Amino acid sequence: MQVQIRTDNHIEGTDAMAQWASSTVKSALERFSDQITRVEVHLSDESAGKKSAVQSIQCTMEARVEGHQPLAIKHLGANLNQAIEGAAEKMQRLIESTLGRASRT
Repeated sequence: MQVQIRTDNHIEGTDAMAQWASSTVKSALERFSDQITRVEVHLSDESAGKKSAVQSIQCTMEARVEGHQPLAIKHLGANLNQAIEGAAEKMQRLIESTLGRASRT
């Protein structure tokens, strides 16, 4: 499973952050790793760097699961950790649901 991390101009995309984000996503989706070819993670600051919004970091995550259309979710968090971890949990539930429905049809 390949994980790609992208950030907007208001989030500093350091190597350490990218490694942590990739590790978090891989850990959350580990049991589906043989069925997922790629996960794209897009991080953006919805408040454009201003400190006004409580939950302004958005994580949009798209997973490519073999035999299925791409699956996408969004999650807002107060910081990068909350946004990425929340998105990874949502994606895990979406993949479980999608693969469960596919096995019942």
